[in-house]
Amino acid sequence: MTEGKKAVALRYEPEKDSAPKVVAKGRGFIAQRIIELARQHGVPLKEDETLVEVLSKLDIYEEIPVELYKAVAEILVFVYQIKGKIKK
Repeated sequence: MTEGKKAVALRYEPEKDSAPKVVAKGRGFIAQRIIELARQHGVPLKEDETLVEVLSKLDIYEEIPVELYKAVAEILVFVYQIKGKIKK
């Protein structure tokens, strides 16, 4: 794991949130820990370095800006497909 590796965790609960929020972010050891915890809890992982770079600039619990809705929607579709909530 390189020191420059970054990870961002998003949460989106449509009944509570108006948009997905950044709930964890970090680089190096922290990024590795975010990834490990996601795996332990069955949270799907999606690699997108460009999106992580942009999301890592947001504050914790900050909703994603409108400009990122499309990119994050693609991630949500990926997650829902994995969880069997929608068909591919």
